[in-house]
Amino acid sequence: MNISSAIFHSSAPDLAACPDESLPEFAFIGRSNVGKSSLLNMLAGKAGLARVSPTPGFTKLINFFTVDKTWRLVDLPGYGYAEGSRKHVSQFNRAAANYIKHRPNLCCVFLLIDSGLEPQPIDLEFVQWLASHALPFVIVFTKTDRGTPEAVAANIAAFTERIAAWFEQLPEAFQCSSETGHGRSELLGVIGKIVDAGPAVDEPKPPTVPLPPEIEPPFRMQVRAGREKNPHTKKQLKSTRPW
Repeated sequence: MNISSAIFHSSAPDLAACPDESLPEFAFIGRSNVGKSSLLNMLAGKAGLARVSPTPGFTKLINFFTVDKTWRLVDLPGYGYAEGSRKHVSQFNRAAANYIKHRPNLCCVFLLIDSGLEPQPIDLEFVQWLASHALPFVIVFTKTDRGTPEAVAANIAAFTERIAAWFEQLPEAFQCSSETGHGRSELLGVIGKIVDAGPAVDEPKPPTVPLPPEIEPPFRMQVRAGREKNPHTKKQLKSTRPW
C-alpha cells in the first residue's frame, strides 16, 4: 500500500462526537509511552501528523486522521500512566472503551506492546478484554531497535506464551520500529487487505478457556500525585478501577 495523503480530520471526546461512519477505521492503542504517536507518523509517512509528547498519556481525545480520502487512522488514548485529574482520566478511558466496542466502521484494533519489557499485567489484561468481546485485533511489538535481538525475542516469546491458552489461533503479531521503519509495509499490508476486501471483517475465533470476570472498562490509569508509582504491581492489578 502506498500513501499519498494523510491529514488530521478531527478529535472527539467520546463516541457520540466521532465523525461520520463513511470510512473504514483502524485504531491504535497501547500502554502509555509505548511509542504510539511515532508509529502513526511512521505509517503515514508524515512526521508531525500525530503529536509526539515526552509526557506519558498525553493523548486524551480520540484523534482521527484521513488517509488517501479512503480510510482513517485512529489514535486512541493510551492506558497505564497519565497526568491529569481522576475525573478526566475516567472520561477518556471510558470513551476509548466505548469506541472500540460500539464503533460500527472500526475494522481492526492494533494493540501496541513494548518489546523492550517483559509481559506487563496491564497489557495482558487488555488482551483478555479484547478476546472476551471477540474484537478483531492484531499485536504490534514496538521499539524493536532499542534492545538486543535476544532480549526482544525473549520478551515477545514470553508474551505470546502468556496469552496462547486464550485462543484457538493466536492473533497476528508484528514487529516494528518507528526509528528504522521496520514493519511499516507489513502493517500497511494488513490495512490494505481489509480496505480492499470491503466492509466485512472476519471475527477472531472465541477463546478456548474461560476468561476472568470483566471489569468495565479495562483501561487502568495511574494519576500523578507526587512520585510516580509502579503501575505493574500485583496489588494494583487486582485493585478496583477509579470509576
